[in-house]
Amino acid sequence: MKRAILLVFCLFSAFAWVKGQQADSTKVYKKKVLESTEVDLLMSLYNQDGVHSPVNGGIGTEKLVDGTPTIVVSMPLSEDDVLTIDAGLSAYTSASSSNINPFMSVASTLKSTNLFNTTGASRGGTTIITTTPGGGTTTTTTPSKPYGSPWIASTGASHADVNKAIHADFSHSSDSRNFIWGTNVAYSKEFDYRSYGFGGNLTGLFNEKNTEVGLKGSAYIDTWKPIYPTELREYMDYGSNFQSSGYFNGVTILNQSGVATTAYLPSQFKPWDSKGRNSYTASLFVSQIFSQKLQGALFFDLVSQQGMLSTPYQRVYFADKPNFYIGYPAFIPVYTTSDNKAVYQLADDIERLPKSRIKFPIGVRMNYYINETFVLRSYYRYYVDNWGISAHTVNFDLPVKLSPSFTFTPSYVSTCRVRQIILHHTKCTFPRSNITPLITTSPNLPATNTVLPSITQISLRV
Repeated sequence: MKRAILLVFCLFSAFAWVKGQQADSTKVYKKKVLESTEVDLLMSLYNQDGVHSPVNGGIGTEKLVDGTPTIVVSMPLSEDDVLTIDAGLSAYTSASSSNINPFMSVASTLKSTNLFNTTGASRGGTTIITTTPGGGTTTTTTPSKPYGSPWIASTGASHADVNKAIHADFSHSSDSRNFIWGTNVAYSKEFDYRSYGFGGNLTGLFNEKNTEVGLKGSAYIDTWKPIYPTELREYMDYGSNFQSSGYFNGVTILNQSGVATTAYLPSQFKPWDSKGRNSYTASLFVSQIFSQKLQGALFFDLVSQQGMLSTPYQRVYFADKPNFYIGYPAFIPVYTTSDNKAVYQLADDIERLPKSRIKFPIGVRMNYYINETFVLRSYYRYYVDNWGISAHTVNFDLPVKLSPSFTFTPSYVSTCRVRQIILHHTKCTFPRSNITPLITTSPNLPATNTVLPSITQISLRV
């Protein structure tokens, strides 16, 4: 009897052990969404040049260089869960934003432009040999004074900044791997702007995972630290006596004829009454694998924005108000051309846009696998909003996979067609009757065909 009980116990133990091994085996060999931690090192380089700077009222240099080093770390938390951390910097220099304060001293910069030969002590006076636009020269002796030009980058602090950003995403996959839900948070900051973001997403895979349908939602709560053009900031600080106080104390202001005047008074300008900007986005996308080499996707977005949607340092000039300048009067006649090296027009006001906006972008992406080295990626987007703006954007790039862990991605073509219906007052000056509620000098709004500069990205997986 004891032997029988012992035999049954042994058989039961053996059966339980086999079952346990099978369960452990199932647990151990359950396919993970991500087998191991992946680290991607990315570097994007962007170069821009143009002549429609909104900081200068719609004219002047837009030269910009932006470098964006980024690290993306994806970590498996379990068989079903993945945490992805995306952190990076966007370090840029901008000739346009440098002219928030465009005024420089004569002694330091004009020598480097080969426009002036200067001699003498900067405090006592400067002998200036001016090469005029007509080709002649004039020689004058004048005290050192500030000057600027929309065609020259200023040396002020606003010529460069660094945006610091971090994004964390958590995703959970079902056992079948046909359903994924996720959530994310984000934060970014630069000198005059701070942003907090959060969102979630749901994704379903069908047709043996060849079809993917997803829904995403996000919200960004942003705060401006408004920076105004120098002349308007001084007026805000000192009121109607600003010409005898602060920066403008002792500075000569010129009228359109180049004659000294004290008539400049930007009374139209009022500082912002709030600093927030909130953006809410709902997105639907459908992705389809058509063959081993061809994949496509369709995107629908609905974006609602509320708050301060304009930019506080973009200057506006009104056609029914006289023009005023700081600098050298010889360049006033050629102010709107690149011949202008040393005079800057003072603003009447800043860009003012409505405090709400609804956007409706629709996009199509097609990717074609050429071989192990090349993948052709194309993208088209149609955009329309309730401000009366519509746009067509086409983009092509060709990633070059040099090794399993190294990819080089140049964007070869990016073109944009913008048609503007309502916001048609976007030149350097505006009729006074049209300043409410929309005034802007942004070059993104007039009807244009634009070939954008290339963006080059380098990706390294370690």
